[in-house]
Amino acid sequence: MDLRLAALAILPALLLTVLQARADTPAKPPGMAELLAASTAEDWRDPDPEQTLYLDLAAGRVVIELAPQFAPNHVANIKTLVRAGYFDGLSILRVQENYVVQWGDPNAEDPKLKRSLGQAAEKLDGEYALDRSPDLPFAAARWRSLCGVLPASAPGFPVAGSGKRIWLAHCYGMVGAGRGDTSDSGNGAELYVVIGHAPRHLDRNVTLVGRVLSGMERLTTLERGKAALGFIDKKETMTPIQSIRLAADTPAKDRSALQVLRTDTPLFEQLVEARRTRREDWFLEPTGRIELCNVPIPVRQTP
Repeated sequence: MDLRLAALAILPALLLTVLQARADTPAKPPGMAELLAASTAEDWRDPDPEQTLYLDLAAGRVVIELAPQFAPNHVANIKTLVRAGYFDGLSILRVQENYVVQWGDPNAEDPKLKRSLGQAAEKLDGEYALDRSPDLPFAAARWRSLCGVLPASAPGFPVAGSGKRIWLAHCYGMVGAGRGDTSDSGNGAELYVVIGHAPRHLDRNVTLVGRVLSGMERLTTLERGKAALGFIDKKETMTPIQSIRLAADTPAKDRSALQVLRTDTPLFEQLVEARRTRREDWFLEPTGRIELCNVPIPVRQTP
């Protein structure tokens, strides 16, 4: 047979084999950007204005979502302080590299100079962990974190757990209530935000009360304190707090239009899987693991 005719004869078979191989190759799972682009309105939620704080600085606003499910007493006390204007006019006292930004009353230890707490409690027992409960839904943990605990995500917050107990984790952007040496020496009048690598050794040692939804760049870019532990030793270099307000007490036209991805949906499970095993072309090795604080809980601006 003529070689050219033979080649033409086997061409359809070769083409069929190639097409069949392509058909048998599984499609690449979508990445995070593709999943979020395909999300629907039902995949997002509006933060509760009654549980949302606006920390206003000269540089702009920091939006904080409170977590009353985990720290009801501290959250209630913080709201009492906020509504009394306790934080207005105070300053950021501490900016420690790779650790925290902290604010409160610099005279809190001086009975003659400290700011009045008004109706707020002076001391509260620490709220460090709680029992698992059907009343507190959170995503089933189907992945294992690099630190060896089974993580999950309550609505909008990173949650670690062991046995029957769960607790909020000290991830980047989490907000905590400072305390002294005893468990009941905090009350929410001194707050901090994690601005560095997650200090998970603080878990179950300090009460976490929420997380920053937007405006982290206004905290992470502050000049670092020069004194021990990042405290700012010169009052003139402190960043003043213009005000802290609840979104519920802010006129609608002045509220920040944000939405948070729900964590009780199939989309969130897909998103975690996409981050656990990265399959984008750039990645050479899909690890199959994800650290709890790297589980994304996206926030978006709305028109």
